[in-house]
Amino acid sequence: MSLPESFPVELLAPPDPTRLPLPPAAPVAPGVRLVRGAVYAVPEGSRPLEMDLWLPTETPEPAPVVVFVHGGAWRTGLRDDLGPRFRHWRPGPFSRLVRAGFAVACPAYRLSGEVTHPGQLDDLSAALTWLHVRSAGLRLDCDRTVVWGESAGGHLAALLALTADDLPVRGCVTWYAPTDLARLPEDQGAYDATDPGTFEALLLGGALADLPEHARDASPVSRVSPGAPHFLVLHGTDDVIVPHAQAERLVSALHQAGADAELVSVRGGDHLWVGIADDEVERCFAASVDFAARCVG
Repeated sequence: MSLPESFPVELLAPPDPTRLPLPPAAPVAPGVRLVRGAVYAVPEGSRPLEMDLWLPTETPEPAPVVVFVHGGAWRTGLRDDLGPRFRHWRPGPFSRLVRAGFAVACPAYRLSGEVTHPGQLDDLSAALTWLHVRSAGLRLDCDRTVVWGESAGGHLAALLALTADDLPVRGCVTWYAPTDLARLPEDQGAYDATDPGTFEALLLGGALADLPEHARDASPVSRVSPGAPHFLVLHGTDDVIVPHAQAERLVSALHQAGADAELVSVRGGDHLWVGIADDEVERCFAASVDFAARCVG
């Protein structure tokens, strides 16, 4: 297909997502309404990107925002899934966050089968921008934003928090997240840095051994600065997928830069909080909510 020179090509551009009407909100729990599938970006050559918004039913004042970034090894995942230990919660974790005084935004992002780094970070940065532009209509206080992610989503949340220079982020929560891709082979003895099929290699577009500078660029530890927001880093001591040493590396880098960071080592915890009791999972969630509240208070 080709276009004649006289055709107004601007008509082919997608509509501005900041001006699109929002999907209707539906009640999902007492005091909580859900706007599902709001388009926040339309990357060229890709699918439209959507986010879900969990909002308080009554908003006397604009609500602070938690932006949740889902995991899935950058390869898969659902934007509103906090992990298997939370799928049976009623009310769910995002409704609980709304009841704690937050609005929650769960953006989708392009996966590694669609785009390599930094495409995912670009998408999440666009999501932050969209929230700021739409904040008045949604009754959001985006100047009080905390980002929160688990596993690969924790990696992306940390990158977002450390690079969002023009958009205020008050705090960041990471759960069992890779933070130093370049040094992951040191921390996980069986890791093959020459393998182009690892999840990290698929994110980068090549094996870690072949792309050391790109791996560093994609590592939150390389983006730390004295002005970093507050960090809460939770990681299981028995994680067989992302070694606990990755959490230690991020917290150490933040401390060395003079930034505020707390490491919570969850004894006996494996990836996805496998191996710990339900009440310990509850404590991990509650500690994260309390931290977010302190950041925006």
